[in-house]
Amino acid sequence: MDKRQLKVNVLFGGDSTERDVSIASAAQVVKALRERSHRVKAIDTLVGLLGPEEEQQLFTRSVAMTPPSKKDQGLESVLTWLNNPQLLDADLWFIALHGGAGEDGRWQGLLAMTGIPYTGSAVLGSALAMDKDMTKRLLRQAGIPTPHWLMAPVTAADVEQHLGWPVVVKPSKQGSTVGLSVVRHPGKLAEAIALAKEHDDEVMVEQFIRGRELTCPVLQNRALPVGEIILKHGEVFDYEAKYQPGGAEEVFPAVLDNRIVDQVQNLALQIHQVLKLTGYSRSDFRLDDQGRAWCLEVNTLPGLTAMSLLPQSAQVAGISFAELIEHICFAAVSA
Repeated sequence: MDKRQLKVNVLFGGDSTERDVSIASAAQVVKALRERSHRVKAIDTLVGLLGPEEEQQLFTRSVAMTPPSKKDQGLESVLTWLNNPQLLDADLWFIALHGGAGEDGRWQGLLAMTGIPYTGSAVLGSALAMDKDMTKRLLRQAGIPTPHWLMAPVTAADVEQHLGWPVVVKPSKQGSTVGLSVVRHPGKLAEAIALAKEHDDEVMVEQFIRGRELTCPVLQNRALPVGEIILKHGEVFDYEAKYQPGGAEEVFPAVLDNRIVDQVQNLALQIHQVLKLTGYSRSDFRLDDQGRAWCLEVNTLPGLTAMSLLPQSAQVAGISFAELIEHICFAAVSA
């Protein structure tokens, strides 16, 4: 492991519906880096560089039961604090943002203009993976199994002809399953599309795959151990199940035949490469009754609390949380 001391700007918060999750990730990242003697500045992208009291106030919060509403983030205010000389004297931007501009390539484009390396994927990979429609088009072209889908406007007749019931209705460019619904009856379709449309102009209606919920992170082109999410309530790993105690049991490593493990890990690596991702990512799958893994979604900036899925997988691979964060940092500055 590289022993250099780094000056790291940790970006978090933002204006997406995943703001609370981002704050939770940043609290753990900042703590881990400081414990390793790195010089860390915490930046909430809504307001800029934070002082110690402001950090303490934000980092002691817990993730709410429901996602926060989107806030307005003006470019003028962003450019003002982004040009702060205190921030431009850094070795690295650590992106602890989730969803919205933090994960769709916009922040990556801004940071690239500073000339300072940043963690995670570049502009193109971030944008491709955030757009579920484009992701699935590329996966299908590469021969990677992904559920069939339609893009709204969609009628019940369209669903019956092309997908069958039930279907999953979700925003095309959103994370943490915000705005997602499982629709079993034609009469509920319009309501679910309207809900998803509150979070994104483009809405996807996707074939529902019954089976086990699996996830596999990739770290520097290495597939980490596969995990299984066992839901305690409902049929999807939704916002509440992800971030509230007792919502789901997360098993690492998943209890699977070696053949299935190899299949999922190989698919996760393929997905990482097809979407031109760098650094790290996490792909989520459903394993059907025939033992076939279907890719549901790809995360270019997965959660980074100590109990998030990527850190749990890394722990099984013998990589502690602090080592994981340092690994991500040194990989970015060495790229």
